[in-house]
Amino acid sequence: MKEFELKYGCNPNQKPAKLYMHDGSELPFTILNGRPGYINFMDALNSWQLVKELKEATGMVAATSFKHVSPTSAAVGKPLNDDLKKACFVDDVDGLDENPLACAYARARGTDRMCSFGDWVALSDVCDGMTASLIAREVSDGVIAPGYTDEALAILKAKRKGSYNVVAIDPDFVPAEAENKQVFGITFQQGRNNFKIGEHLLENIVTENKDIPQDAKIDLIVALITLKYTQSNSVCYAVDGQAIGVGAGQQSRIHCTRLAGSKADTWFLRQHPKTLNLPFREDLGRPNRDNVIDGYINGNEEDVCADGIWQNYFTEQPERLTEEDKKAWLSSRQNVALGSDAFFPFSDNIKRAAASGVKYIAEPGGSIRDDLVIEECNNRGIAMAFTGMRLFHH
Repeated sequence: MKEFELKYGCNPNQKPAKLYMHDGSELPFTILNGRPGYINFMDALNSWQLVKELKEATGMVAATSFKHVSPTSAAVGKPLNDDLKKACFVDDVDGLDENPLACAYARARGTDRMCSFGDWVALSDVCDGMTASLIAREVSDGVIAPGYTDEALAILKAKRKGSYNVVAIDPDFVPAEAENKQVFGITFQQGRNNFKIGEHLLENIVTENKDIPQDAKIDLIVALITLKYTQSNSVCYAVDGQAIGVGAGQQSRIHCTRLAGSKADTWFLRQHPKTLNLPFREDLGRPNRDNVIDGYINGNEEDVCADGIWQNYFTEQPERLTEEDKKAWLSSRQNVALGSDAFFPFSDNIKRAAASGVKYIAEPGGSIRDDLVIEECNNRGIAMAFTGMRLFHH
């Protein structure tokens, strides 16, 4: 296929719209089901690059959940403990620990379930039946992978009354070195960002604490590769092989750090015993449970524990998650990694990161206040590496 006609572009009024190769060659993907749209393909092609690069950098299978051209999370295929399985709604899946791709997907989709509602999924490896069955029960727009087993394809083709978008990408496709885009009728050209992220970026440790263990290096790589495909400015928290909080597209870096940190805190609090044991009504669907859990943790628009409200969601009135509960639980969370796509201009970012258990940081360096940022890390025992490479993505 050399050209694919899209229903419309970013919005219904933006017609005509299509995909094609500038040099007239074949498109490097096959649409196996559905009819993906403009934004679907923006998510698909960005998310595929992320998981492909994450696998190359770590040697582990990878998955990501994308929404509006930024990842809600990304993860490598590490097994989940029992509490994390329950928080990710996969505690009912037999044999999950023996399937790294399904584990990676469960982590990526389960991290920020509010933002992953209606997501696009990317998988680094051939999609199998178990992974497809996990995708099938979530609200999602589509998936891209290098291939699908017959079982997986049958499961996915049945999703959304047969309209679910399934795309197979050529894993050997290498794009041209130069990339072009138009804005207001003017063509921009730049070299593609082929910069390779790996452990070599973590060698220039500028803090008194020089200890970054192997698990933390993997987490920092996960964070940095996630940032490479996140709308800038952006900050990413990661732990145990997955991104747990992504702050994307903020004009101020401290706002990125706060947003990502609040998402990381919510992820931790989803695993609090009180949250895990909420007495949900059996007729409450998964998306509604996500909304209620978020309200239970963060307050938001209604008090889900209040009389006259809790009955809509629970079989009995739940015990509240108090501020003291939250502080105690979050204070026990440690060894979180943090990446930033550009330098931290002020030490307030370090203070906010430390509040969410950050002990390892990777950022480009180069601020006129680097000394103050390093000093704050030293005061808190944080190990920080200067990567020397900015990772803006627009």
